Amino acid sequence: MQAGSPDRVERRLAAILAADVASYSRLMGRDEAGTLARMRDLRRELIDPKVAEHKGRIVKTTGDGLLIEFPSAVGAVACAVAVQQGMGERNSKTPEDLRSPLPGSASGGLVAP
Repeated sequence: MQAGSPDRVERRLAAILAADVASYSRLMGRDEAGTLARMRDLRRELIDPKVAEHKGRIVKTTGDGLLIEFPSAVGAVACAVAVQQGMGERNSKTPEDLRSPLPGSASGGLVAP
């Protein structure tokens, strides 16, 4: 392929953060409606604002998981730390059997749209 040709694939570096709720099946089995409501509130009040603050973009969601793209690994890790700290604060006010830990991992690489 020649530079500038219409077949050229553009690539960019990106960091991907993968996060999901630990024990989601247990939480859903115990209280499906409550778990879904807490997940919705968690997204609206904590995750979405932190993703935006760190210039991330949610690429995919599953029932209990997210794939989030960031322009840098620094932003991905800073977002993950901020969300984990927020989860700690939220969970301290939640009964232990209803707490929802949100583990995550970040990695970087080339992304081709």
